Amino acid sequence: MAETQPVSDTELKEIGHASFIERIGLSPDPFQLKAFAAIDMDRSVLVAAPTGSGKTLVAQYAVDRSLSLGWRSFYTTPLKALSNQKFQEFTELYGERRVGLLTGDNVINPDADVVVMTTEVLRNMLYEGASDLSRLGYVIMDEVHYLQNPYRGAVWEEVIIHLPETVSLVCLSATVSNSDEFGDWIRTVRGPTDVIVETERPVELVHLYGVADGRGRDLRVFEAIVDERPNPDCARYDDPRATGAFVHKRAAARAATPRRLDVLDYLRDGSMLPAVFFIFSRQGCDLAVEHMVRSGVRLTSSHERAEIRAIVDETITSLSTRDLDALGFSSFMAGLEAGVAAHHAGMVPPLKEAVEKCFARALVKVVFATETLSLGINMPARTVVIEKLTKFNGESHEMLTPGEYTQLAGRAGRRGIDDIGYSLALWSPFVPFEQVAHLMATRSYPLTSSFRPTYNMAANLVKSFDPEIARNLLNLSFAQFRSDAEVVHLEARLAKLRSEEEALLDQAHCEFGDVGALWSLTKRDGERSAPLATAPSERNIRLHAARLRPGDVLCVPAANDSGIPTRVVVVATSRKKGGRIVVWVVTAAGEKLAMRGNQIDFIPKPAARLDVGVEYNPRDPSYLSAMAEALREIRIANCSTEEPRFSRQAGTAPRPAVSKAEVAELREKLRQCPDFNRHLNAVKRLERIAESSTKIKESVKRQTESLARQFDRVLAVLSEFGFVDGWELTPSGERLAGLFHESDLLVGLALERGVFDGLEPEELASLISAFVYEPRNSAPGSDHFPSLRLEERFREIAALRIELVKAEGRLRIPATKPVESGFMVYASAWGRGRDLEAVLGDRGMPGGDFVRNVKQIIDLARQLGNVVSDPDMARRFHAVDKLLCRGVVEASIRVNR
Repeated sequence: MAETQPVSDTELKEIGHASFIERIGLSPDPFQLKAFAAIDMDRSVLVAAPTGSGKTLVAQYAVDRSLSLGWRSFYTTPLKALSNQKFQEFTELYGERRVGLLTGDNVINPDADVVVMTTEVLRNMLYEGASDLSRLGYVIMDEVHYLQNPYRGAVWEEVIIHLPETVSLVCLSATVSNSDEFGDWIRTVRGPTDVIVETERPVELVHLYGVADGRGRDLRVFEAIVDERPNPDCARYDDPRATGAFVHKRAAARAATPRRLDVLDYLRDGSMLPAVFFIFSRQGCDLAVEHMVRSGVRLTSSHERAEIRAIVDETITSLSTRDLDALGFSSFMAGLEAGVAAHHAGMVPPLKEAVEKCFARALVKVVFATETLSLGINMPARTVVIEKLTKFNGESHEMLTPGEYTQLAGRAGRRGIDDIGYSLALWSPFVPFEQVAHLMATRSYPLTSSFRPTYNMAANLVKSFDPEIARNLLNLSFAQFRSDAEVVHLEARLAKLRSEEEALLDQAHCEFGDVGALWSLTKRDGERSAPLATAPSERNIRLHAARLRPGDVLCVPAANDSGIPTRVVVVATSRKKGGRIVVWVVTAAGEKLAMRGNQIDFIPKPAARLDVGVEYNPRDPSYLSAMAEALREIRIANCSTEEPRFSRQAGTAPRPAVSKAEVAELREKLRQCPDFNRHLNAVKRLERIAESSTKIKESVKRQTESLARQFDRVLAVLSEFGFVDGWELTPSGERLAGLFHESDLLVGLALERGVFDGLEPEELASLISAFVYEPRNSAPGSDHFPSLRLEERFREIAALRIELVKAEGRLRIPATKPVESGFMVYASAWGRGRDLEAVLGDRGMPGGDFVRNVKQIIDLARQLGNVVSDPDMARRFHAVDKLLCRGVVEASIRVNR
């Protein structure tokens, strides 16, 4: 990449933020100046600020200071595309000589003073004991809130824990509600750390709500939040189905989802372009572009179209005409020249890069994108349109979380260009405006941890540390830090219950007899059960269930058959095919349960209501705990906090008969006590305290022993399969320590059992795909195998997984994901030299998915080649890289350099 006036050595010798500010020619915001000061004092810093607020300037200052002091700095990101983008930016700033790049695809100038990399690369360097960390002064962790990602988040915690003490951290995060807690953890692990929170956006964000009339016309757009409150005019358009009201099938609809073309006209007329339309479907994005082109949309001038063609010509130089034909290039260009484009993971990187460049120069006015665009990639717009506030998670449609909505809306408003950014949410018949407003009003969301010991992590801990130190490192995780804080809260509740229990024991004591025994016998005999009544109709139950909203408190039958109902709070509702309704509730004990129609034998009428709060997030455990706590505290007459009955399975065994004579005799004695009711109430309360205390103790036990127990169970699996012996790695374990993959142990087992032996490079590529390919509707796999030999090897791996999963189930470890054969035919054909058009054919595999899977095969093959002991097998594994890295795959790697 050509240098564009990079910073000179002389300029970098001037240490301090005064010279930095003078050189960049900008006036930093107060939060940026605070971060500069912390960096000057060699303190770690956590900067939590909205998207587009200028967090990158803090990172740039850390890099600048590192260079001026003769230190090295690493800049980590969660995505290869984001790493490539930062590499380009830093190369322009500091010159090619000073900047390097390390991802699974590219190794460029790895010994440079500034190296951009994916977070996994740094984690691997730390475990491998890399020797080039001696001059490392700063590690900048961009998008550090990614540590809550359930699949990859643990890597961020591993890096923070294992970095040398001499290294300062600069963590850049979205605005999270528990930034102080996260900062306290970093301070505990790393030492002096400043937490700097900026809540104000540099560009004002206006939330809009768009609705059309019942025929889908006459678009009306409202300001959704007025004077910091939901606009009541918007709620008038709620569909009765969203509020649970009965709707006659012939009733005319009051509102409809606005048509896309009408929305575009509104934005164009209001000078609100460029815009990003978020559609949670790759196919939906492509169809939206096609629809715009067919409808004659033209948002570009002849001069802009010429610029677009020039940009595209630069990005596709490595793609052949046949490749372009296979990728649907003519349709792609038709959209670009009209000023509209799609952006999603199903596109190959050269075409995505063309879209990004055209959008950055305001040549493309509208981009239809999936949520992957919301993370990191620099494509700000004046307006963001969110067509649906629900997305399919693989099983059902769920509401966006506040964090997801914040990330999407954060794209609106370009600093230095726009005075106002707009986030426009469109009306849906299934989402009441109340829920929409809650999402919009949420300014931040809590950061959680997804940390858990993996097989590779355990192997590296055994390899590098003594047992005591390894367990101590696990206890340093953010997961354990948060768990310990929750344990303090639970212990406080337990102490309060003990104090209450002592007072109630005196109240329960009766000189005339044992009130507790009478209560127990009465419950067993069923005398307190309600008289038989006609069961409510299924239709009546369904109608009331459909009206339930998050925050509604229900009094439902209790599992203890006391006759006293118990309470639950509704946190979400969803509709399945055929009109079936599922109501998700949280119990007073914090358990999330699904209340389905066939489990409900009562009319679900709200008895009270809780405020769902601005941080409404029914998938966040901490949010559910807060709702459970509020549920326990709310006053509801004759409604306990016991376990609900509908959570039980049908067909429980009948209770044994009880002697009524015993009950009558004891009751006769107790009738003489004038304080019987007071004693009985105390007994009932003691029973509830005992049950609550048991649950709290179990929760404390789970949380205080969770990570240590998980680690021990992981070690037990490794020992069972011969990867560790005591606290020593076997040769198999040494190889496992170098395999960084979601299915690390299964890959290691396949290697040790000889499943890869004797295969040629193209066969290895095909078989390795079984570990990396994940089937999805937009990327259908093949039911065929390339050969009988490869089918047999695949079935060997599948059998190994069954063996492994049995051990994991026995030791209560999450099961290793299944292997998939759907990509084996594609990998085999590409490995045999077939061109892209022949490989993809008419099977429906998107080019971007094909390229991504091939790159993952290459990455895993490299790892296997690095750890295998047999030189011939190592050569064959490394040959996979040369075999597959050609054509569109090579172009997708090289295009970002």
